[in-house]
Amino acid sequence: MFTTDTQKVLQSVAAQLMNGDSVTLGYQKLRVKRVGSGRLRMVQFTLNGRVFEAIEQNRDKPSRWGQLAREKHQVVQFRDVETRKYVAVSVDGEITEYGR
Repeated sequence: MFTTDTQKVLQSVAAQLMNGDSVTLGYQKLRVKRVGSGRLRMVQFTLNGRVFEAIEQNRDKPSRWGQLAREKHQVVQFRDVETRKYVAVSVDGEITEYGR
């Protein structure tokens, strides 16, 4: 579903989210927020006319993604704000789409 260009943008967002205080997309500079009791990193951005959230994976979750985060992998979940559904995950820069 995602094009190669879209995957590159998601990879860039994930890397910037995990390694800095802001995410730069084109001319936009977006502040990384800390949310929830775990103070997880999160940023909201627009891509192809849709609003997404990139959220750092909670290490305390028992899921396979939580396990990878506990093993020091950089895991970022991407959620479509309108549908509130998770659409993809990035593990160390490798994008995996859900539902494919």
